[in-house]
Amino acid sequence: MSKYKGKKVLIVGCGTSGVAAAKYLVKQGARVMITDTKQRTELAEPLKELGDLKVEFEFGGHTEKSFLGAELIIVSPGVNFQNHQLLQAAKLKGTPVTSEVELAVSELEQPLIAITGTNGKSTLTTMVGEMFKSDNKGAFMGGNLGTPLIDYINQGQPGQVAVCELSSYQLELTEKMVPAVAIFTNIDQDHLDRYGSMENYIAAKKKLLKVCDRNSWVVLNYDDPVLNGFAAENHGKLIWFTMKNPITVGGEFAEKFFGAYFDSVKNVIVTKVTGKDEIYTLDKFKLFGEHNKQNLMAAICAARVMGVSQLAVQACIDTFKGLPHRLEFTRKKDGVYFFNDSKATNIQSVQASLAAFKRSPIILIAGGKDKNMDFTALGPMVKQKVKLLILVGEAKEKLNRALGDFAETYLVGTFEEAVLMSFQKSRNGDIVLLSPGCSSQDMFRDFEERGDYFKKLVNQL
Repeated sequence: MSKYKGKKVLIVGCGTSGVAAAKYLVKQGARVMITDTKQRTELAEPLKELGDLKVEFEFGGHTEKSFLGAELIIVSPGVNFQNHQLLQAAKLKGTPVTSEVELAVSELEQPLIAITGTNGKSTLTTMVGEMFKSDNKGAFMGGNLGTPLIDYINQGQPGQVAVCELSSYQLELTEKMVPAVAIFTNIDQDHLDRYGSMENYIAAKKKLLKVCDRNSWVVLNYDDPVLNGFAAENHGKLIWFTMKNPITVGGEFAEKFFGAYFDSVKNVIVTKVTGKDEIYTLDKFKLFGEHNKQNLMAAICAARVMGVSQLAVQACIDTFKGLPHRLEFTRKKDGVYFFNDSKATNIQSVQASLAAFKRSPIILIAGGKDKNMDFTALGPMVKQKVKLLILVGEAKEKLNRALGDFAETYLVGTFEEAVLMSFQKSRNGDIVLLSPGCSSQDMFRDFEERGDYFKKLVNQL
C-alpha cells in the first residue's frame, strides 16, 4: 500500500512541477489540493494537464485552513519558502514541507546525477544524458530543464540513470537526496531579488554539497573561486575540472590531480579519472566559448566515472549541437551575424558569451527584468568587446547608468525597435548578440519566448 494513500497533501503552486507532483500523488491515492495565488483563468494550460484527475483547488490566494490542515506540503520552486508566513506556520506545527524533487528522489531506483550552478546547467545536463545515450544506456534528462523528475517516476523509471538539472530554488528544501554524482558548474550573482545576498544564494547551492556522502562523486570547477572553496566542506570523492594545466598550478594539486583539464596548445581535453590519462579531441566540437569547454570537461568526468565508454564520449563530443537560446546562431544577413543568447539572464553568462567571440565588433542587445544585480561588473567586458549597446526593458535605465560610458548606447522602448536598430547600425562583419543579462518576465513569459521572438524578428529583416 502506498504511504501516501488517504494522506491530505497540499501543493503550493500550479506550475510544471506542482502539476507533475499532483499527478503522481493522486495515482498513489493521496487527497490532493493545489493552492495558487493566480486565478483559474491564468492557469488554463497547467489545469488542462490535470484533466479529470480528482484534485481540489484554491485559486486567487492561500488560506490558513489549507496549510494547517495538510499532512504534507509540496512547495513549487517559484514559491519563496523563507518569506511565506503560512508555510513557516505549517512547518512550526510539525507538518513535513518538501519539494517535488525530494518527493521524486525518495522513489528513485536509479543513480542520480545532480547538476547545479549559476550558468551552463541545461547544456551540461543534456551533454551528460547524450553521452549515456551514445553508449546505448538509457538516461532521463530533466528537472529544471523541462521534465520534472517525478514524471520519470510516473513513467516507471525506464532509464539506467537520472540526469537532473537543479536550480537554487529546487535545492532550498533538499535534505534526503544522495546523488551518485553532483556537478557544480560555477557560482556568480543571480536571483538576488529572492535571496538578498550572495551568501544566501551560495547557501542554497551548497545544499547539494551537504547531501553528498562518501560514495558520491563531487565534480567542482577549480577555476571558480567560490567552488574552489567548496572542496574544504566536501565529504564525497572530489573531481576537478579546469582550464589550467595542473603542472602550471604545481604543488599538491599537480601531484594528486584527479579530473579533467584543457590543453589549449593541442585543443584537447585530458582526463585523469579512470587510472590512466585519456585524451579527447575537440576538432569537431561545435560549441564555442571557454564556458562550453568547462561544461564538456565536467560532463566527461561524470560520464566516465559512471561507466560510459571513452568511444561513446568522443562520439558525443563530435556530434553535440548545443541547445536553443544559448549562443544560438540565428542568421547571416548582409554580412551581419545574429546570435540568440536569450538564456543569458545574469552577468556571468553575458560575460561568457562576449568572451566567446574573439575578433568581430559586437552589437549587444541587453535588458529585461532586473534581479537586483550589480551590472557594473560587466563594464570591462563591454568596453573591450562592444561597439554598440542597445538597451530595452525595465532594467534599461539601471544598465545605462552602469554601462553607458563604455560603448555607444541607445535606450529603446520596444523589443522590435532593439532588433531593427541593431541591424540598421550594423556593418559587414558585425555580430548582433541578444544576451540580455536579465530575466524576461517584464515583456515575455520566459527566456524561450523572448529568444523565439528575436529569431522571428531577425528572420523578417
